[in-house]
Amino acid sequence: MRARSGRCSRREGLYSSHLVTWRRARERGELAGLSPKRRGRKEKAVNPLAKRVVELERDKRRLERKLKQAELLLEIQKKASQLLEIPLESRDDEDGSA
Repeated sequence: MRARSGRCSRREGLYSSHLVTWRRARERGELAGLSPKRRGRKEKAVNPLAKRVVELERDKRRLERKLKQAELLLEIQKKASQLLEIPLESRDDEDGSA
């Protein structure tokens, strides 16, 4: 049931001057609760460290790939020295205690 603007609003104590006053207050920003709200999904708050985390994760993956490659090269070097019967120096040999 739709209320008629004249009779019901007066019976409830509402007048057109009230509406004018409320609209002006809303336009001035005094009534934030009456302002139109944006529809749809709310924007997610951007974490300021998120970009840095992505960069660090990318660097970590790159360094892990390089480490695997270096370990593979060391394994190849060990196998080649075994096949050619060339002894490899160990770290213990470097300090002169051998």
